[in-house]
Amino acid sequence: MGTDMSQAIRQINQDRGIPEDLILRTIEDTLIAAYKHRFGNADNAVVQFDEENLEVSIFARKKIVEQDGVYDPVTEIDLDEAGELNPEAEVGDEILVEIDPKQFDRIAVQSAKQKAHQTIRDIQKDSLYSEYKDKEGEIIIGYYQRERNGTIYLDIGKMEGVLPKKYQSPREIYHTNDRIKTMIAEVKKDASGLQIVLSRTHKEFVRAIFELEVPEIYDKIVEIKNIVREPGFRTKLAVYSNREDVDPVGACVGLKGVRIQAVIKELEGEKIDILKYDPDPKKFIKNALSPAEVREVIILDEGKHQALAIVNDSMLSLAIGKQGLNVRLANRLVDWNIDVKTESQFAEMDITAESRRTALELFGDTESYDDEISRISELPGVDNRIAALLLDSGIDLIEDFLGLAQSELEEKGLSSSDIENLRKLIEEYVEIIEEETYDEEQEEEKEEEAEEEETEAEEYECPECGAKITVDMTTCPSCGIGLSFEYEEEDN
Repeated sequence: MGTDMSQAIRQINQDRGIPEDLILRTIEDTLIAAYKHRFGNADNAVVQFDEENLEVSIFARKKIVEQDGVYDPVTEIDLDEAGELNPEAEVGDEILVEIDPKQFDRIAVQSAKQKAHQTIRDIQKDSLYSEYKDKEGEIIIGYYQRERNGTIYLDIGKMEGVLPKKYQSPREIYHTNDRIKTMIAEVKKDASGLQIVLSRTHKEFVRAIFELEVPEIYDKIVEIKNIVREPGFRTKLAVYSNREDVDPVGACVGLKGVRIQAVIKELEGEKIDILKYDPDPKKFIKNALSPAEVREVIILDEGKHQALAIVNDSMLSLAIGKQGLNVRLANRLVDWNIDVKTESQFAEMDITAESRRTALELFGDTESYDDEISRISELPGVDNRIAALLLDSGIDLIEDFLGLAQSELEEKGLSSSDIENLRKLIEEYVEIIEEETYDEEQEEEKEEEAEEEETEAEEYECPECGAKITVDMTTCPSCGIGLSFEYEEEDN
């Protein structure tokens, strides 16, 4: 019997992968369950194995009482009966009394077997759950067994894996007994059992494939910063090297493209763009739009992650991609909203002053830049709080701001430092042309003064003595003759 039990333990260990200590615990629980079913209580039940786990026995721990003092035969034994088992037994001691399994009835044995089977299933489920849970995200090879409603069931060794329709690439067709490489996407355990969900569409599946094909990635020399994917169509990888002497893109491509071709073959011909990661968003966006060549990237709104990529006319369709796939993947890769335009399309756009400055510098035309800033919100580096505060007060144009006094601006909620900083920005980026204002009263005064000066400047001779006289004199200062002046109108 001992040999049979030992072989059974080894067999269960090999077939189901259950550790030996858990098998022994299951046997113990089974015997205790049978004992409880037979005697109604298992508090005093004790299960013991020999040193080599070849034999197992179950005992009842009983208290020794005086002869004829037994009230509960399950937990008590009289002194005479205990003395037959152990001559040194005394009243008040406890003694282990071996139970013959034949005392268990058929129902007790059946109940114990059911419990044993359930316990083994639970242990196996927990063991497999722990084993596969640790492998989430790893590659596993399975063999096509069957298909139901689009879901494929794979033999992955100890378990059957599930490859749902949504996790299958639209490029791929599978047949019975096909060898399929998948990634463990999720391990679920519920009342119905254990389920291992597999995937060939997750972006992490691509990462795991590259780790298998590119030693530099496995050794952490080359790091994959981000992956975006449209399964079956295109994948973009941003890679970065932790060593200056290692080219991250070249390491992934391999000599004569052998590494990247192995990955493409595994993905059934899916296109893969490998590009260099750059912390500078402009450079990163330019790289992300490969294979298109981008002439320049303009940041429209850094806070909202909005950018404009300018390309030649011949590159527009390549940058956008079929049905917008290329630019859509680039958006997700860099986490920016990228708008792709040609130079002519860009010229017609209404963009912010700072972006316009970048564009004009790009095309070599900055002469008219300053004249184009008319609003406070267009000033490069302007505080958004100040611009919003002025706009709420009805002040949008720069000239409106300059037309207000310091006290008027402070009444609108601006501090003296706010006003000073804004004026410095205006002086730096805007050319102010001061126009002379027309004042009607001042102009009349000037005309009268000019007439008086002109009148004072005219001199005449006295008709009597020839002395010098002016039009403001009524008598000659020399001879005293009375004077009068007459003006004749000029003929037109």
